[in-house]
Amino acid sequence: MRIVFPVLTLCRGGAQRMLAELTNRLSYRGHEVILLMPPQGVVEYPVSSPIWVTDGALKAEDFPKADLIVSNFYTTVPLAESAAAAGKGVHARLALCYEPAFLPDNTRSFASYHATPHLFVLSRWQQEIVRLHHGIKGRIVPIGVDGLFTNLGLRDQPGRRLTVSAIVRKPEGGFSGHREQEYLLRELRRIKHTRPDTEVMLMMPPGELAESPELQALSREESFTVRTPADDRELCYHYNESHIFVSASTYDSGSLPGLEAMRCGAALVCVYSGGNLEYSHTRRNCLMSYRYEERLGADVLRLLEQPGLRSELAAKGERDSRRFTWERSADLFERGLLQVLEEDSGR
Repeated sequence: MRIVFPVLTLCRGGAQRMLAELTNRLSYRGHEVILLMPPQGVVEYPVSSPIWVTDGALKAEDFPKADLIVSNFYTTVPLAESAAAAGKGVHARLALCYEPAFLPDNTRSFASYHATPHLFVLSRWQQEIVRLHHGIKGRIVPIGVDGLFTNLGLRDQPGRRLTVSAIVRKPEGGFSGHREQEYLLRELRRIKHTRPDTEVMLMMPPGELAESPELQALSREESFTVRTPADDRELCYHYNESHIFVSASTYDSGSLPGLEAMRCGAALVCVYSGGNLEYSHTRRNCLMSYRYEERLGADVLRLLEQPGLRSELAAKGERDSRRFTWERSADLFERGLLQVLEEDSGR
């Protein structure tokens, strides 16, 4: 198959990682994959497919002829639909989030789900949201974890302090409200005040730290130790430094960091975000609460005080995470794309 993906950027983030992982694996399997990107796009993940950089903003005329055009973020949908209407390929969409509920311009993003019936989603939760609002049942392509992420056994080394970690992102820009970072930081400060012997570690993308005054202010707080992983090896190491990983996000179709932390052997404490139900089950392999319960910090303190429970949840989480691989995700995606072509040819 020849497949074109209009991509706005491949900067650090779960959605961009998924695009990179899936397109790389389609290329490895012999498909001709082309990434179409505007000049301001950033590439922070290894990419094996050719990237065609346009002269300016993406336009339908920029699309080469292909078997499939796979849009993702809602602003790429009308371009892909116009290119498909011009005979350049069958339009399918890989919806990496459900934008209308948490991003600005929700009138446009809502309408974008009426462009094509060929839809891929990340979780049963996201599948049901789209089905209820638009009548389309998307095919599920779950998130995965790279084999590089593994338990290095660092926590067993003598003299290591108990460490609680979380990822924080640049709050400036208006697209991070669903991460509930104010709540997360409030709870982490409370944990540090209650258990001053515990190290509280914040992981930040280095580029975002360099450009964000709010992250820079956080990095100067005595309550926190800051890590700036530049790549997956460093990120894996910092997950391995963590006895407990904390996520406060309330709205995620996939929620990749919690799964990566589980794979690396950290116990997960999280807030229900929808998509994280695919891999997290409270009191079986994590402690999960609803946002209104205001229980995030209490759950972390519980695991700090109960090492047996912490170890049990971490071991079960690590085991349960193993079925989430990018190869499995690519298998499902490739199979679904072939089915889309079959369905279109039968019309």
